[in-house]
Amino acid sequence: MATTDFPSEIRALRSTLDTIRKVTDPEALTAQIADLSEKASAPDLWDDPEAAQAVTSALSHAQAELDRVAKFTGRIDDLETLVEMATEGEGADDAETLAEAEAELVSIRKDLGELEVRTLLSGEYDKREAVVTIRSGAGGVDAADFAEMLMRMYLRWAERHGYPTAVLDTSYAEEAGLKSATFEVKVPYAFGNLSVEAGTHRLVRISPFDNQGRRQTSFAAVEVIPLIEQTDSIEIPENEIRVDVFRSSGPGGQSVNTTDSAVRLTHIPTGIVVSMQNEKSQIQNRAAALRVLQSRLLLQRQAEENAAKKALAGDIKASWGDQMRSYVLHPYQMVKDLRTEYEVGNTAAVFDGDIDGFIEAGIRWRRGQQN
Repeated sequence: MATTDFPSEIRALRSTLDTIRKVTDPEALTAQIADLSEKASAPDLWDDPEAAQAVTSALSHAQAELDRVAKFTGRIDDLETLVEMATEGEGADDAETLAEAEAELVSIRKDLGELEVRTLLSGEYDKREAVVTIRSGAGGVDAADFAEMLMRMYLRWAERHGYPTAVLDTSYAEEAGLKSATFEVKVPYAFGNLSVEAGTHRLVRISPFDNQGRRQTSFAAVEVIPLIEQTDSIEIPENEIRVDVFRSSGPGGQSVNTTDSAVRLTHIPTGIVVSMQNEKSQIQNRAAALRVLQSRLLLQRQAEENAAKKALAGDIKASWGDQMRSYVLHPYQMVKDLRTEYEVGNTAAVFDGDIDGFIEAGIRWRRGQQN
């Protein structure tokens, strides 16, 4: 006999899908696709490769969004048919078919939950690509090693999803690991997803750098900002920027430049400093650094506007704690987010990029904080 209440489960799936439809607005998406398709078919589209890339990327993303919503209607209909086949007629309570229906129900529920999380990304810059900077904190060489572990974790997460990335800057520590690193995740909604990763991360383990095998606690900071776009009105007067050039540094090998091609920009009014050294020329590094500087100023402006709104509302409670996640490798193994209480015991999988559960829990937590 069937133990799952399939009619109730299917109604719940359809209700969730209806909510998602209201947020994603398939009609608006269809109109957007038509407009982008017209632009993409223009004969002079590739006269401006950067603009052309933006159009084709937006078109691909909008089409994927529409297809993603549309396919669930068919999947839920097929599930309903499968349940009817298993529970009606001569094949009533067909155990094999019911098991197949149960597996598909679990799969749809999971996939629909992920899509529901996407609909929560409605912030002003959530659709943007992301620039991620990781800096080692307290903890000496262990902190530098931890920063490198986090960088690999996020790059593996992007790789798992097929998201393109570009490393913009790396500053290596003397003994091991990284002082800091900056990289782009070049896919729509990268900022919306990764912005919940911003904050202080803590690692507890037996230090591989301590010859007495003592337990060490170390920290690293993760900063996530939206990538600047041409439509953003962030103009920086030349007299507000100090430009320094220097020779790229690294662990050695062919990738280390032998000319002064690395660039450091200092925004004098705010003190924000951006360094770039991974491009081949000084011009390319300066352009990349300016883009990241503009992005940081854009995020700072948004933070100031939000702070002003909170002050007017009388809400002075901080949204983020100083420490948002702990990675414990000794005396037990667990990664736990201190805001959402989401935790897993497979630390190796987390450091290999399996962080979707943390990101989804963070997005839902953030929406709850905003309500």
